[in-house]
Amino acid sequence: MRDKYNFNISLSVLNHLGRNLYRNIITVIGEAVSNSWDADAHNVWITINKDNNFMDILDDGTGMSDEDFQEKFLRIGYSKRKSGTCKSSLGRPFIGRKGIGKLALLSCASRVQILSKQEKGELVGGVIDNSKLDQAITDDLSSQEYVLEPIDKSLEDKFTNSAQGTLLHFEEISAGITNTVDYIKKAIALYFRFSLYDNTFCIFVNEEKIDESFLEEIAGNTQFLWKINQFNEPIFTFMNELQVTINYDSELSIRGYIASVKQPSNLKIRGTQEKITIDLFVNGRLREKDILRHIPTARIVENYVYGQLHFDELDDGTTEDVFTSSRENIISDTPKFTEFLNEIDRIFKKILDEWDDYRRKHGDDGDIDNKKISLKARKAQELFNTTLKEIEGDSKVFSQKGKVEEWARALSEEAQFEIPSYTECFISENLLREYIKEVGISLTEEAESNAEKWKKRELDNKKIANISYDIRASTDNVNYLDMDSLANLVDKPKDKIKEPSIGRSATMYKPIRDAVAHTSIITLSAKQQLTAEFGNIKARLLELLRQVKSSDS
Repeated sequence: MRDKYNFNISLSVLNHLGRNLYRNIITVIGEAVSNSWDADAHNVWITINKDNNFMDILDDGTGMSDEDFQEKFLRIGYSKRKSGTCKSSLGRPFIGRKGIGKLALLSCASRVQILSKQEKGELVGGVIDNSKLDQAITDDLSSQEYVLEPIDKSLEDKFTNSAQGTLLHFEEISAGITNTVDYIKKAIALYFRFSLYDNTFCIFVNEEKIDESFLEEIAGNTQFLWKINQFNEPIFTFMNELQVTINYDSELSIRGYIASVKQPSNLKIRGTQEKITIDLFVNGRLREKDILRHIPTARIVENYVYGQLHFDELDDGTTEDVFTSSRENIISDTPKFTEFLNEIDRIFKKILDEWDDYRRKHGDDGDIDNKKISLKARKAQELFNTTLKEIEGDSKVFSQKGKVEEWARALSEEAQFEIPSYTECFISENLLREYIKEVGISLTEEAESNAEKWKKRELDNKKIANISYDIRASTDNVNYLDMDSLANLVDKPKDKIKEPSIGRSATMYKPIRDAVAHTSIITLSAKQQLTAEFGNIKARLLELLRQVKSSDS
């Protein structure tokens, strides 16, 4: 019998722990940059050479000694936090926690060379060849039996920018890096927010410094902005078309913003299938993409919004690890995370209604599922806004700050009532005309006289305008009668005081209807009266039309 026993880990555990968990090149770069951050680097230089199919990630961090490389980097599960320290020498909050993120580096290339050196120290490192690692896994070798290949020391020439640091050299990059370099630059600008905590931390891609200017396109299409706890961000300076900015205060230590664009297509990153979403960051690192999937609303607003929410309490050094093994998600039933989601749900519900109000006020279609206004009023305002844009063309006169914009906004509000009211007049009066023809009601002398009066006026106006063609589709006298005359033909009360009828309502309806027909803006009292009287007319009209339906059957 043995005196002592110990674990003997098969290399196949590398696949289970994470070599195949990482889905895209941005995640891989994220793991490398996180290591650079934890190593107190000030600069990370990423070089992507698609012609020769390699990628370098070089930093000027503290680097590793021979012992560090063997006992820390190559030790799967090693965490810098095991000593109880949660911050680097520069006071940066550590990103690494489980000690398995380094396995991401094996997921995008056939060979990975890791080279590192400390100031005045020797170059250390090794080469991981994935094909040979696969063979070792097939042969069921233990971790102690697999030995890394020696590094290519000529790669030391790449340390031209720093006397210390770490270089990751990826050879024969896999299909996962077929993204355009332009996309990678935008993704880094969008998802790598370490500079919020240390503005001396810089990332370069093919010698170009990455900053918020790479997000200028989406910023330029941003329409509304909601800040949380007075959050400020350089990307805001590129929001040249911003129309509304609001701040929400939260008792939680959440910082960030939610913004909406003019069209859903503005959220697509060109040349990719990627869509910009509302994302959660912890200590500057992306931890949850598309946070709204935890609080779905099935409202159209979700297709227009993006943003960044920062909640560092999820990893403040005192809480337990809440991140999944892939490091791309948070364990959903974590109390702190639940508290965060509840607060974002509260804020987003306010944004839902506000977004609809602001969209309609600024001449765009809003959220049809918002029941604050009737569907009829919403459709009227949409028709008004569409027509206004057609009139405006490319002049942008209605979208400029000033009197013209104020006039247009005021008319947009009135359109919610005026356009449906005109439509109600149009429908009800023409249905009455058809009813009169169907049941054979003869026009009274008074009705004939009114029709002839309007016919003569139209004829005189046509002569002045030098028009010789017919304007109306039908010149029957009934088509020249208004609601008052039509109603009295169909449903004239014998007792105007006691007997309800269309005729009685039409008498009160007429002066207000005439104002609407002449595109005048009417008072609140007139709106209320018009609505009440049309309700009576509609109810009586439906009774009459049901009789026609019965006779058809």
